[in-house]
Amino acid sequence: MDSEKKNILNEYEQYLRQGEPSRRKKALTWATSIGLQQVDGLQTSEYLRDVARRNIEDEITTAEGQQLIASYYEQLSRRQQSDLQETEEADRAAANIAHILSTATLDFTTHGFKMLHRQIFKGVFKHAGEFRDYDISKREWVLRGASVLYLGNADLQRALDYDIEQERQFSYTKLSNDEIVQHITRFVAGLWQIHPFGEGNTRTTAVFTIQYLRSLGFDVDNDLFALNSWYFRNALVRANYKSAQVDYEPVFLERFFRNLLLGEQWELRNRYMLIGAEETIPNKHRTSTEQVPNKFDEPSPNVAALIKAIGRGQLKGSEAMAAIGLKHRPTFLANYLTPAIESGFVAMLYPKSPRHPRQRYLLTPKGLMYFNAHNNQ
Repeated sequence: MDSEKKNILNEYEQYLRQGEPSRRKKALTWATSIGLQQVDGLQTSEYLRDVARRNIEDEITTAEGQQLIASYYEQLSRRQQSDLQETEEADRAAANIAHILSTATLDFTTHGFKMLHRQIFKGVFKHAGEFRDYDISKREWVLRGASVLYLGNADLQRALDYDIEQERQFSYTKLSNDEIVQHITRFVAGLWQIHPFGEGNTRTTAVFTIQYLRSLGFDVDNDLFALNSWYFRNALVRANYKSAQVDYEPVFLERFFRNLLLGEQWELRNRYMLIGAEETIPNKHRTSTEQVPNKFDEPSPNVAALIKAIGRGQLKGSEAMAAIGLKHRPTFLANYLTPAIESGFVAMLYPKSPRHPRQRYLLTPKGLMYFNAHNNQ
């Protein structure tokens, strides 16, 4: 697995090293899309990787890349299609994920979760976007052959409705950085445990998680999902497994998110999660910190001032201006508010109605993490 991890990034090394942000971002998107196929032991083809390179170099769009992959497999003979069935699944799903991640849209509802599965596995599964109508169990290597207890098929819709709506209404305002990570860990683990689809649950959960974290202000365009998708899945398994001898163990998934969101450097090894191997888990990294995430760009002094002014509250634009000591609204909008929103530190209370009469501005979880790191809690 380590060599496979290295090869994924080697494929795009020239783009990751060069200074052109657009190509670097596309390369990481494709690396993530390809890496996520490993959760089901699938490998993409050289043709898919060539399509990816053409998109990174701006020769084609991700939508055109999807069409090229679809046409490639449609032109194969039935025998060739049978021989390349797993490669076709990996290629189509990877191309679809790359297209999804190239957009900023998120439908944070149960319907949106179902439609995301349909988008990812369009042309792959006949049941794409449909909930399973049967119960499931899966033998897991990390559990030495045991299975997580997945939700029964009769309760899928109700459970997703509840979890997503609870998260929609949840406020991160009073949480420390540790608590923010712990909450996100619990939400994602619970979402995955529902396992509403017959196949493709981990890939759907991963893409939904990336989109959701982006909506919270986090820049998650890095190599963690690309290189550690198998770890991500095993960590979800351990977070949701309980037996007479083994308790739920969310620490592995939490370490994944600590690396992703706080820039920490926990060693993510699958063998540490194997039942009975916990005594080998290294505990050399800090487990509690409020250091500013070093993977994020530092906000400008103006944005930092706005973050401090808003704090854990909600301010009208005029209140924020007064707190900073500004009287010129155009300056406030151009140099403080707009950059703060665009960089993911500040959000509108009514994002779909910017001119709402009761509009307020508040910190995103990313903004709260910065505020926590620079102010006494």
